[in-house]
Amino acid sequence: MALFRDRSTSTLDNPATPVRPPWSLWADAFGRLATRALQVILVLVVTAGVILAVRELTIVTIPLVLALIVASALAPVMGWLRRRGVPSALATVISMLSITAVLGGVGWLIVWAVRDQWDELFEQAQEGFRTFAAWAQDLPFFPTAAELDGLIDQAVEFLTSAQFGSGALAGVSAVASFLAGLVLFIVILFFFLKDGPQMWEFLLRPFRGENYLRAERIGDKTVTVLGSYVRGTATVALVDALGILIGLLILQVPLAIPLAVLVFVLAFIPIVGATLAGALAALVALVANGWVTALIVVGVVVLVNQLEGNFLQPVLMSRTMKLHAFVVLVALAIGTSLGGIVGAILAVPITAAVWGVVQVWDGPDLPARWARRRVREKTV
Repeated sequence: MALFRDRSTSTLDNPATPVRPPWSLWADAFGRLATRALQVILVLVVTAGVILAVRELTIVTIPLVLALIVASALAPVMGWLRRRGVPSALATVISMLSITAVLGGVGWLIVWAVRDQWDELFEQAQEGFRTFAAWAQDLPFFPTAAELDGLIDQAVEFLTSAQFGSGALAGVSAVASFLAGLVLFIVILFFFLKDGPQMWEFLLRPFRGENYLRAERIGDKTVTVLGSYVRGTATVALVDALGILIGLLILQVPLAIPLAVLVFVLAFIPIVGATLAGALAALVALVANGWVTALIVVGVVVLVNQLEGNFLQPVLMSRTMKLHAFVVLVALAIGTSLGGIVGAILAVPITAAVWGVVQVWDGPDLPARWARRRVREKTV
């Protein structure tokens, strides 16, 4: 009877019923969505693995990236020396000695300025702290004398505890890691400067045809963007430091030279660095010269930053390195969470290099397909 017929054979008995192959499940809209989801998951897993490896091997990756950036910045100097017939080894030694001389001179200048003005500033800071404490005692939320004594006792107990000793040992280990990274940085930088072109050509050997041209464009663009970024940022930072130094010297603010050097260093951290340097300079002026001078220092910092951002940066920074402020902030947040201060300094040039690679992905002046601007057709 029809009611007891085996329904499993109804499809075979009726040849008009289509049989969908298994792979067709991935061809409809839901299947394409599932495919994209799997691709995104794989990309995230690979990215997480790379980030984990970088964090575990920071003693190698950070000196490697720093050496690549410094070598890219010195690439024009090395090219000029090679075109003048100077051997690569000698040109490398000249470049590295020049960098060492500049950094050593800056360090000596900082030590000299701090040594001559530190005692005066320390006394003024103590007086400022006592004035602030006397004023703050009238506030309802300021701790009482007994509470302050309790905080001091806790601090002394921590300094004499085993926990502080373990922290000190961790600090010694950090210093040892820093010295090892510094030595590795110097060695890698030496070989990048001396044999950089040959090393890159060796890495390009597996590529053929269009892939070879693309890899060659990526290398050239990365070196160009990193070098231009470092040179442009250093020029902007130097102008900022000189402008703020002149203002601090005119206002007779102590530690003007170390503060100017700090402005130069923090300028390599976009947006955040200028704010931190300006706040520190204003704080020193507040302690040493009073609130009127501190307000003038804030005005000088704001004026110098506005001149730099509106006039100097557009001239020195090309469109390739011009990143949106939102992208810069996201890159800074990611870099800081992964590598601290060093990560914050490296985040923006690495992001600029990645964007530069995207700009030459399909040709010398042809960005990747997804990054091209769409031309809207005019409607009549």
